[in-house]
Amino acid sequence: MARKRLKVLSALDTAKTQYYHFKAIIVAGMGLFTDSYDLFSITLITKIIGRVYYADDRDLTDRKLYVTPPVVLSALVVVALLGAAIGQIVFGRLGDLRGRRPVYGLALLLMVFGSLGSGFSICVKRTCVLLSLGLFRFLLGLGIGGDYPLSSTIMSEFANKKTRGSFIAAVFSMQGFGILASATVTIVVSAIFRLAPDAKDKQHTAAAADFAWRLILMLGSVPAALTYYWRMMMPETARYTALVEHNVMQAAKDMEKVMDISLTQIIEENLPPSPISSHSDDDYSLFSKEFFRRHGRDLFACSINWFLLDIVFYSSILFQSHIYSIKLKDKQDLDVYQEAFDIARLQAIIAVCSTIPGYFFSVYFIDRIGRVKIQMMGFFFMALAFFAMGIPYYSYWNADKEDKPRNNGFLVLYGVAFFFANFGPNTTTFIVPAELFPARFRSTCHGISGAFGKIGAIIGSVGFLWASRDETERDSDGYGVNGIGKVASLCMLGGVCLVGVVTTFLFTKETMGRSLEENETE
Repeated sequence: MARKRLKVLSALDTAKTQYYHFKAIIVAGMGLFTDSYDLFSITLITKIIGRVYYADDRDLTDRKLYVTPPVVLSALVVVALLGAAIGQIVFGRLGDLRGRRPVYGLALLLMVFGSLGSGFSICVKRTCVLLSLGLFRFLLGLGIGGDYPLSSTIMSEFANKKTRGSFIAAVFSMQGFGILASATVTIVVSAIFRLAPDAKDKQHTAAAADFAWRLILMLGSVPAALTYYWRMMMPETARYTALVEHNVMQAAKDMEKVMDISLTQIIEENLPPSPISSHSDDDYSLFSKEFFRRHGRDLFACSINWFLLDIVFYSSILFQSHIYSIKLKDKQDLDVYQEAFDIARLQAIIAVCSTIPGYFFSVYFIDRIGRVKIQMMGFFFMALAFFAMGIPYYSYWNADKEDKPRNNGFLVLYGVAFFFANFGPNTTTFIVPAELFPARFRSTCHGISGAFGKIGAIIGSVGFLWASRDETERDSDGYGVNGIGKVASLCMLGGVCLVGVVTTFLFTKETMGRSLEENETE
């Protein structure tokens, strides 16, 4: 028999949208901002690294000059993703055991330290620089991974049930601004360094460029560092305090401090004997038979959908560098900053025209259409976009009679894929795990789901980077590895998206309009 519901939980679910909600969105969103800033800036700064550390090797042919080897790029991407996967599991579990608030600040400090350390990277020798860069990117990944389950869980537990999806989506939309910021910072830094009086001096240019890529990485830590104080001032979520720590009075007091609710409205006159949940047989442990009976399907759905999404999403992120490089001039004709500048400019255009609008559509429609429909729609239209890009791939890049590639259609389709990734599974896979599980397992299960996503990201980014290589790309960078080519790789990504449609339809529950407690006991 269901027990009396706590007033503090009812008040949270029916609370009007207030200033604190918007403050929480900004504070929680800075971790996601840093995540996307780092992810998208690494493809930009490796262009500068290639020109600084791979410019004078006598054992390299001209074709290899100025190119960061694919194996180095793979390692720099994978080490951060591996750190993120570990961070999601470790910090997710700590968030349930120790509380959201104490662990939240530690994750942010790791992000700030990892960003700053990536810029310093200790040495000047190429091998030492790359190894130390990899080490600090691993620490950055730990912090980013820890931030995922905590940000989503905190926002879900503070929000009301009517606009909960929009609030969590708004937190996640900070990724879009991180993408735009990484491009903007790269453009500004590259432009400033190109205007230096002695920028034509080759020795000075190499030293300045070595500083430029470090500066780009370090600036990513600034927004996260600025929000540390406010993170530490946030109270523990009322749901965690009431349902996990069993301190209903403290939950009511914390809620009164930050939201426009009177303590007399939410104080309990006669507390239930054990206010941990709305049902009586709730003493099962994580990964017990009872846990899997109640939540196994939900955990599988969240994990597999995030896994499939990140295979596609991270593949397409790395692929954009290749797309942009085709549109740019020969590397021999560019200075050390021009290539990064041009790629960043095109990345900013994609962010403004496709990525950020996708996030905004999710914020607006997530509590109107529902999570499941948006996720299925996103996967489906991503599949169509990848098939449309992949099947006629080489016709997009063949020159016409005026010797101009006919690639505008390809870039439009690429933007469509990014739009529906963000107005689709990239947002919903972040939201749903924070809504389905009991408070004492919530951040743990979100972390597990996200870790599966990062495993998919590793498979997608590394696998696609190598599998998509064809003879043209192999000849252009001089690294003699030939994969299955762009056509087959893009069509495979479309197939993965179709699998996502099926798994969403078969396994994913709709959470829109219900309280967190209703979702967990459905």
